Amino acid sequence: MPRFSLIVPCFKVQGFLRECLDSVLLQSFNDFELIAVDDRSPDGCGAILDEYAERDPRVKVLHLPENVGLGRARNAGMPHATGDYLFFLDSDDTLTPGALRAIADRLAEAADPDVLVFDYARTYWWGGTRRNALAEILAEAGPGTFTADEFPRILDLLMVVWNKVYRREFVESEGFAFPPGYYEDTPWTFPVMLSARQIAALDRICLNYRQRRQGNILSTTSRKHFDIHDQYERVFAFVGQHPRLAHWRPYLHRKMGEHCLDILAKPDRLPPADKAEFFRRTREMFRRHKPAQGALADGDAGLLEGSWTAYRIRRQAARAGQEAARRAGPVRGAVAARARSGWAAVHALRPLDPHLVVYSASSHRGMLGDPAAVYAKAREIAPQLRGVWVVRDEETADRLPPDVEHVIMGSRRCLEVTARATFFVNDVNWPGTLAKRPGSVHIHTHQGTPLKYMGADLLDKPGARLGFDVPQMLRRADRWDYSLVANRHSELVWERAYPCHFTSLRTGSPRNDVLVNGGDSDFRQRYGIPETDTVVLYAPTRRDYRRSGHVDRIDLARFAADLGECLGEGHTLVVRLHPSLATGPARGMGLAELARRGIVVDATDEPRVEDVLLAADVLVTDYSAVMFDYANLDRPIVVHADDWPAYTASRGAYFDITAEPPGHVAGSYRELAWLFASGSWRDEESARLRAEFRQRFCEFDDGGAAERVVRTLLLGEPMSGPGAVRIPGQAAGRDVLAPA
Repeated sequence: MPRFSLIVPCFKVQGFLRECLDSVLLQSFNDFELIAVDDRSPDGCGAILDEYAERDPRVKVLHLPENVGLGRARNAGMPHATGDYLFFLDSDDTLTPGALRAIADRLAEAADPDVLVFDYARTYWWGGTRRNALAEILAEAGPGTFTADEFPRILDLLMVVWNKVYRREFVESEGFAFPPGYYEDTPWTFPVMLSARQIAALDRICLNYRQRRQGNILSTTSRKHFDIHDQYERVFAFVGQHPRLAHWRPYLHRKMGEHCLDILAKPDRLPPADKAEFFRRTREMFRRHKPAQGALADGDAGLLEGSWTAYRIRRQAARAGQEAARRAGPVRGAVAARARSGWAAVHALRPLDPHLVVYSASSHRGMLGDPAAVYAKAREIAPQLRGVWVVRDEETADRLPPDVEHVIMGSRRCLEVTARATFFVNDVNWPGTLAKRPGSVHIHTHQGTPLKYMGADLLDKPGARLGFDVPQMLRRADRWDYSLVANRHSELVWERAYPCHFTSLRTGSPRNDVLVNGGDSDFRQRYGIPETDTVVLYAPTRRDYRRSGHVDRIDLARFAADLGECLGEGHTLVVRLHPSLATGPARGMGLAELARRGIVVDATDEPRVEDVLLAADVLVTDYSAVMFDYANLDRPIVVHADDWPAYTASRGAYFDITAEPPGHVAGSYRELAWLFASGSWRDEESARLRAEFRQRFCEFDDGGAAERVVRTLLLGEPMSGPGAVRIPGQAAGRDVLAPA
């Protein structure tokens, strides 16, 4: 008996069918059967299914004698299912890699619940990907099982059949089946979810829900949308047959109203001549099923209490308001922009404040990186300087220490501060609206040593600069006075990539002072990692050859298991994704679930990467700039470069990291696992490669970078260092020294 029976109805999807079938048959988990139902498809679906069945015994094909529709095609497949769990997969959707393994593991953990709900992502025909907006509900559900009564928020998720698996014995014992017509998921999912005695949740994207440009049956204009009424009648009939579910009637009553009004509001669903009839039938059903007590007819559903004329007037007023707001938006924006410009101009007439330093980091995401290190050192040795942070919103401001002065980006207070500041410290460019006043000093710290192409070098890499305006970026870089560098390589790259009039300053990277000086980190303590554990940090970067930026290069569960075999129980795998991937679908592809189960530690949200680096005993990365910082700790580094040709072709690189690495290089996962199994990750050759790498790229990181910046640029003091060279002075009009 297989673990899963995947039932895949097929009708006019020949262009997508192979991708769907391959996503199942290439899963790492193989204990399943695939029951494909050819719903008398007039295209080549039947032949494709027969081809797959001929070469793979896990595929069974049913050819129906006539077209019966999606719901009844699923019904046709169910009697042939022998698996523990039913999985209804639409033939234009795909499973994500590792999905069946993750679902099987979660089912085992939850002791075979009646229903398991998992996450999905919408994938668009133009290449975009967007995770389910309500994914947090799955995380909130926790590791245990529950009923809909115990956790009603589970019903806020999209009530479709394909984001769940169902215990077959439960389905058969309750007699669940799909009805004919459109919206067949509705009278399946509500009865199933309300009847289930054990529901579990899996916070992982297991399915890509294809958003087709054309061909989605629910996006076509047709009277078939009237089927929604019959489908909800079936839901209410089911509740009527099960008195223990009577308390759900108010909820279902509101859901029905909202669902029908949503169909009515869509411009491409119903023929215009049929909309009044649809409204009247919906209103009749709404009134017929209105519960005596506990009615929830507020909000949009309350529109069904009135007439069709009243509804149209309300809708027309709403559309008019939206259109007015759309038209007024640019006007209000222009007025607000002029007001802000005027406010800034008023303060620009006042003299610069010689003690005011404005800081920002990572597009105003808080106290981070080099600017944070400079700020901390300035408070220590130059308390006369007033440091103010620019942050993007109140939520970011709430995460700042209470004694840190800040302003919200774009606010009047921000305009006042930036108009009068003498010093600006940032690791990315300030907005184009910020005018550089004569006498102000802009210090650009960057965000690390560059391996991949940056700035003007991206002009011949159209994929990497998608949505990135290089000329605009260079105009903003024209405001730089000083560019901080940690090594001669960075100096040469920045001067090439940003052909602007700034002075390179060989200060080292201020954020790396804590690494060089052996700072403390409470990371292990906060995550419950024993001090005796070997911490393996995996820090991959983003990929420009994928629109989403995320590509799974390593099976994290397998890597954690393999590390356990070669390092023993005393190890912890810590994962830190690139910051740009933190809020996208990347963590939903398995990382969040593995972290919940304690297989890995997810450090993506750690604000200070330095704390994570200090806690790690070895770094595994691909092409992330974090390797240059971590090299200051003189600890082992392993480079996993299995897609180096594709990466360099899409993004470009200033040197070949596989030829001049900071440690051993793995060209495949097998090689990576062998490096740890053999102990080579920390052998003499690894140390030799790291020493050469450190000599080249940690050249100016001596632990005093932040103080060097404060004394030289903020206080105007002369500074000496080994092999110092003379650089142009700042507003004080004298030359200062920087280490060569």
